[in-house]
Amino acid sequence: MGVVEKLLGLLFGDGRNVVRETVELFMENSENAGARDAEYRSSALQQFASEFAIERKGRFDRFMDGLNRVPRPLMAFGTIGLCVAAMVDPVWFAARMQGIALVPEPLWWLLGAIVSFYFGARFQYKSQDLQRSIATTMMQAPVVSANIAALNALAAGQSGLPPVYTAREQDNPALAAWRAAHDE
Repeated sequence: MGVVEKLLGLLFGDGRNVVRETVELFMENSENAGARDAEYRSSALQQFASEFAIERKGRFDRFMDGLNRVPRPLMAFGTIGLCVAAMVDPVWFAARMQGIALVPEPLWWLLGAIVSFYFGARFQYKSQDLQRSIATTMMQAPVVSANIAALNALAAGQSGLPPVYTAREQDNPALAAWRAAHDE
């Protein structure tokens, strides 16, 4: 065995690359880091997808969702209706407001708590629905990115495919007539 062969065997012996392994002690392998990063992102998206999975709803659930949408518009239109009633018939409106003035304060507190909890729960449901929608959209990001890259490659003519439009004016008399009409 020669000296050079022994040195190479020392550095690259046992089918391993000792230089590469030594360098990886001080510097991260970018290819392996990319694979770990892709695996991390994939697992995070899988977790989001399982956490915010869209469930099928029955008739009762759809009915309750519809019923949950009623109080807010009723309160808004009711308030507008009170303003209109105050302008149309002030005496009728004043009589109704005198009746409301007799409602005890604890009942107002209870009404405020009920309305606050209703809208707070509705807000939380909608924010979770938004997060589910974002997770679904993020799952589509790699597909959209690949599609954009393919479209850019087509636009640059790098795909090896023939260009989408290759007709010349002499091949298309209608195009030649249209260009002649619009060039004047």
